[in-house]
Formats: sequence, structure tokens, C-alpha cells
Amino acid sequence: MDRREIENLIARVALKDRAAFDVLYDQVSAKLFGVCLRVLSKRAAAEDAMQDTFVKIWNNADRYQSNGLSPMTWLITIARNTSIDRLRARKSGHQDIDTPGLELSAPGPSPEQAAVAGSEAKRLIGCLDGLEPDRASAVRGAYLDGQSYADLADRFNVPLNTMRTWLRRGLLALRECMSQ
Repeated sequence: MDRREIENLIARVALKDRAAFDVLYDQVSAKLFGVCLRVLSKRAAAEDAMQDTFVKIWNNADRYQSNGLSPMTWLITIARNTSIDRLRARKSGHQDIDTPGLELSAPGPSPEQAAVAGSEAKRLIGCLDGLEPDRASAVRGAYLDGQSYADLADRFNVPLNTMRTWLRRGLLALRECMSQ
């Protein structure tokens, strides 16, 4: 399901459309459950957090604003924050939050950070594919593979200054594409 379809479902949920809510649940519940489970580590607690998450989505769908970012980021943020709130409530009765060793999030990127990074990576690949093939290959070589400008100039059989121009223009084109 693509971004626009999910945004459409959220808009219909804001109008209290139960059928749209059912479809939204079917489409995103597995991913949101994974977020809850990762934070809470216990299936029963994650299921409770999921229920609270979807109640919040139902009650706050009218607050969602389409801003060019993935609507999944909004949904994942609700699930993650709900889970963290439950974790804090559970821990506050047994252990002080400042106790060493108590970590509220797993090391590495959070699920929403991973989702945003994945979305941005897809956009970047699409923008790279929009460049001329030799220019895209040069940009990949310089900025993803760590090749020197001189090596790239030799590889493409162009003067060093031409390679610098290719890379500069390529980066400008990528910046413009990514800002859209």
C-alpha cells in the first residue's frame, strides 16, 4: 500500500469511517505490532499497546497533516510513544527510571528512524536514476564507494576538472530532486 492510499484511509478515519479504519488496521497493524513488541518485549503488553495505539489513531486522525513525509512515520510514532508510555508506567512502580542498565530503547535506529531512512534511501536512488548514467555512476563512485576524483576521471576518460564539474552538477541535481 502506498503513501497516498494510507493518507486517504487516515483522512476517511478522521471522518469516523469504520470501513476505512478496518482497512487501515489490516494494512498497518503487523508493522505497528512489531514496533510495540520491540519496545515492550512481551506479546501481551504489545497487544495492549496496539489497542491503545489504534484508539489514539481513531481519536486523532483529524490531526494528521500530509506534509510530504510518509504517513507510516506518523502511525509508527504513535505506536512507539504509546509503547514507551506503557513501559515507563510499568517500570515506575518497580524501578527508578534513572537506574543504570534500564534502557527504554534498543540500540541502533528506532523503527521510525529506520522507516524514514528507508524512504529517504528510495528517494535518493530514484533521484540518482534520474541523472545521466555516466554522471550517476561517477556520483556513486565518489560518494558511495569512496573513489577519488582522479580515479574517476581516469575511469571515464575525462579531464579532472570535468569530473569535478560532473560531480558538482550531480550533487546540485540530487539536492533539487530530494527537496521536491
